Amino acid sequence: MLDLEKEGSPMPWQEPSRMSLRQEFVTLAAQHTIPMQELCQRFGISRKTGYKWLTRSRDPADGDLRDRSRRPHTMPTKTGADLDAAVVAVRRQYPTWGGRKIHYRLLHQGVPDVPAPSTITDILHRHALITPTPDAPRRWQRFEHAAPNDLWQMDFLGHVGVEDGQRVHPLTILDDHSRFLLALHACVHEQQPTVQTHVTVCFERYGMPRAILMDNGPPWGTSGQGGLTAFEAWLLRLGVEPWHGRPAHPQTQGKIERLHGTIAADVFAQRSLPSVAACQPHFDEFRQIYNHLRPHEGIDDEVPISRYEPSLRSFPKELPEIVYRPDDQVRKVRDQGAIGFANRSWFVSRGLIGLPVAVRPTTTDGVFQVVSCHREVAIIDLTTRSAV
Repeated sequence: MLDLEKEGSPMPWQEPSRMSLRQEFVTLAAQHTIPMQELCQRFGISRKTGYKWLTRSRDPADGDLRDRSRRPHTMPTKTGADLDAAVVAVRRQYPTWGGRKIHYRLLHQGVPDVPAPSTITDILHRHALITPTPDAPRRWQRFEHAAPNDLWQMDFLGHVGVEDGQRVHPLTILDDHSRFLLALHACVHEQQPTVQTHVTVCFERYGMPRAILMDNGPPWGTSGQGGLTAFEAWLLRLGVEPWHGRPAHPQTQGKIERLHGTIAADVFAQRSLPSVAACQPHFDEFRQIYNHLRPHEGIDDEVPISRYEPSLRSFPKELPEIVYRPDDQVRKVRDQGAIGFANRSWFVSRGLIGLPVAVRPTTTDGVFQVVSCHREVAIIDLTTRSAV
């Protein structure tokens, strides 16, 4: 678990990331969903430190969390020029925001007599801060899960070249209900150990979801070839359902695809990045703005943190033991991803190597179901030569 207060930790945090995590902590602590002691453990801090942050967050005069709110202490009487200046200031701070988001941001700042989004758009045009597009993108109705942590979505935002010749692979994890961006990591590759490390940190801090939606490619999918990956087997053992979108249908993960477009516009299109390591501070800053400041049209222009709360399903210190029914025939998956049954070798899944699976009879004579945890992974038909 990461200790955000301890110097020389294996993954030192930049100051913008530290401040955003403090703000995130006090927001979640104020919900009283997770006991204070457990929430402090998830964030790698002592209870004393946690209560200190919570106390300081309620005192705007304290310096440690002063940048948690950008609301001005006083607001002079507005004139037309003053309103224009306020609109322009927000636009320059967030160059990709349009009239609707700026409207809600000004309301949140306490600006009186905030004009309508259409008027703000006119102001942006007058100041040459917006370029009209020929066609607006087509919009569709997206299904939304009813509560936080019912479903997370996870994906890589492809890979993007940086100035030193390397490529950064941004890993994103998004809560489906709240649109809360749980993680945005600058990775040097898309391999399973790296993904599992970042997901573990996410589970330790926010608890575990009921399911995670991913595409069908590696490291979490088998591209329709059947079986389970090692990552899926790990999730199932934790009681988290691995779900996959339909092949060649990116709209299944429409929320995270839209998020990727926002990251591309707000991070990569705004600056040149010298290295993979230099990407992470910009990712941390984007995540802070996205979760706490940026109005989201998909949730009635609220900010994602206002709809998110941590999961009550805490990440275990040790993986739970895999237990099957007393009448199951249990087999250990061998190095080749196969098991022995009925004096023959049957391929099951390379992602389950070293783990036990259960073989259960079906209602059809000579046909058996192979189960990992509670998920069917193969069918053994004794009349054929291999498992299906």
